Amino acid sequence: MYQTDRNPTFRRGDTKWYRFGIIYHMAMTLRLTDEEADLLRQQAEREHRSMQEVVRLAILDRVKRDGRSKWIATNTARIMEEDAELLKRLAQ
Repeated sequence: MYQTDRNPTFRRGDTKWYRFGIIYHMAMTLRLTDEEADLLRQQAEREHRSMQEVVRLAILDRVKRDGRSKWIATNTARIMEEDAELLKRLAQ
């Protein structure tokens, strides 16, 4: 589904219509081993959620954790550089 009314440059008949708008949903196929599918099914049952919802939430959690890890690494390096002398004294 494309939302085209929010883009004032969109014109009917425009040959580049695919560059405008927002795709709200995307379907995909997830190939799992039998064991992975069983684990997913069990997790979904424990959480009283659909298997799709469990996978979707796992993806969001992974992206959030990855972003947080990068933030921590960046700021730790900055603090170690800026406060190197203080950290050295504290270590003694």
